[in-house]
Amino acid sequence: MQGEHRYQPVAEEPHSADSGYALRDWKPADVTDAKPADWSRRLAAYKRPDLARSIFELVLTASALAGLWTLGWVAMHFGLWWLALLLSVPAAAFLVRLFMIQHDCGHGSFFEAKAANDWVGRSIGLLTLTPYDYWRQTHAIHHATSGNLDRRSLGVIEMLTVDEYLALTPRKRLGYRLYRHPAVMFGLGPTFVFFLQQRVPVGMMKDWRPWVSTLGNTALIAAGIGVMIWLLGVAPVMLVNFTTMVIAATIGVWLFFVQHQYEGVSWSRQKDWKRDDAALHGSSHYDLPQPLAWLTANIGIHHVHHLSSRIPFYRLPQVLKDHPELQGVSRIGLLESFKNARLALWDEAAQRLVSFREVRGREQLA
Repeated sequence: MQGEHRYQPVAEEPHSADSGYALRDWKPADVTDAKPADWSRRLAAYKRPDLARSIFELVLTASALAGLWTLGWVAMHFGLWWLALLLSVPAAAFLVRLFMIQHDCGHGSFFEAKAANDWVGRSIGLLTLTPYDYWRQTHAIHHATSGNLDRRSLGVIEMLTVDEYLALTPRKRLGYRLYRHPAVMFGLGPTFVFFLQQRVPVGMMKDWRPWVSTLGNTALIAAGIGVMIWLLGVAPVMLVNFTTMVIAATIGVWLFFVQHQYEGVSWSRQKDWKRDDAALHGSSHYDLPQPLAWLTANIGIHHVHHLSSRIPFYRLPQVLKDHPELQGVSRIGLLESFKNARLALWDEAAQRLVSFREVRGREQLA
């Protein structure tokens, strides 16, 4: 499903939640033929970033991560490997938060100046193992096509319809079942994506600019790791930094999964797809406890983010406060969210996500 896409960042993405980047391969008529709802106007007042607040959030998050890593290295120096391992858990949480700041930079919502967003985003990408410019383009595609069954492409967790799955050979069905198994999708998968897959511009290999992004990111990360090993040794880097990144990658993939593949989500074909409907009913309101909401930079308020992605993350709670009609839309809680891990296929007839168990009878007949 992942074809080649042209790489073309521009100043405005008129039909994809203001993410700041257009897609040369998709014209406005291709993405939606519906008139935009008035949400863009209603949410316009929240879009302006606060420079002091943005700098505070960045410094606080980066300092917390640096402090936890330093404590982990000190613990290793004194042979307290178990303490270093424990410290990697909160460190991973702050690395996820740093990624969310990078995410806002990619949408042009963290600073007013594009150069500030881009260079902060690129710098953070060295810690999150994410080539910023390449990721930014694939993420723009995600926003322009989210919830569209005919536009499943880059920047998504692969999901088949029941009919597509049943049409596969037994060997390919097994491959998809393995891919969707929680141990792979939230265990091996995140490490593969961040450590290996993002080293090359998958889906954009014909253009030189994504290669500059991925190879430049990889080269600088490799140089940084080399310096850290030279200064600290292999064991501290592996136990403190590598462990942090693996945990953070798993958390990040889980968040992305539950934002768009959950009980009650709506997916539609191109002819029925509407941007605001896809935002409200194809993106969840992951209602996390306040400490977790803070650590994940309010990314759980994802339906509002897809309505208007130029809103800085620290203004999203105010949107819910001012517009209570949005609070219950696509809402899922922390405990109930774990039930979604079993959902793997979109049933077009029933218009809902289903598990492999629910299609087992049809699979035997296919």
